[in-house]
Amino acid sequence: MTAKNISKTRMLTEAAIMLALATVLSIVKILELPYGGSVTVACMLPVIIIAYRHGVRYGLLVAFVFGVIQQLIGLKTLSYVTTWQSVVAVILLDYIVAFTVIGLGGAFRKVSSQAYGLLLGTFLVCFLRFVCHVISGATVWAGLSIPTNAALIYSIGYNATYMIPETIVTAAAAYYIGSVLDFRGDSITNLKKEDRAGIPVLNWVSGLIVVVAIVFDAVNIFMHLQNAESGEFDATGFASVNWKLIGVVTAVAVIIPVILLIISKLTKKHTSGKSGKAKEEGAV
Repeated sequence: MTAKNISKTRMLTEAAIMLALATVLSIVKILELPYGGSVTVACMLPVIIIAYRHGVRYGLLVAFVFGVIQQLIGLKTLSYVTTWQSVVAVILLDYIVAFTVIGLGGAFRKVSSQAYGLLLGTFLVCFLRFVCHVISGATVWAGLSIPTNAALIYSIGYNATYMIPETIVTAAAAYYIGSVLDFRGDSITNLKKEDRAGIPVLNWVSGLIVVVAIVFDAVNIFMHLQNAESGEFDATGFASVNWKLIGVVTAVAVIIPVILLIISKLTKKHTSGKSGKAKEEGAV
């Protein structure tokens, strides 16, 4: 088997694994809204990683397959539209195109920092997916689940209530994972010490705590911003948010990483001091 064939085999294997992971994550919903749309456990990230590793063209192909899978999972959605034109529009805008754009997550692979490259790719695909859903809502769903009057404004507000937290969750996960694992080689490995700038395990734990807190805060705020009966964006929902709990979680997410960072620096300083002393003794 040639090196080229091995490379293709590896790419196909990775794509299959990541598609399976993305599909499972899409089923695990942190928050599900009454009129469609949900916040998942960063289901787009595995596809974004594939696009980052192997390029946009391959990423678009894998993302297209992911869109088809999502359409099959959401077949029930088609029962709410009546004409064949509406069916085609829903398939394209809410599934095929909306998920295929995830393949553009590798557009920033040349950015020197892998974490920032993945982060920028995440923001790009989340925005494009949001645009697809907004267009679908303002056209296909207008008069069905979305009021005909001011359909565009309504669609923007409705889709923002799940796409903003979905973006936050995915971006936080992308940045964290991009700071820990190296996706740029032939195989996925831990980032080299120099690429991590000497960041120890304690800093990884700090990053994980911050990511969890961001996800928790985003979900617990945005879950109150949609009217359960009408599906409209409802700013009065801010009053229903448990701000005390949000404040406690945020405070913990700030205090613990700061403590761990101090411990990390003190440990590093102590280790460097002992190393320097040992070198001096050795020289004598």
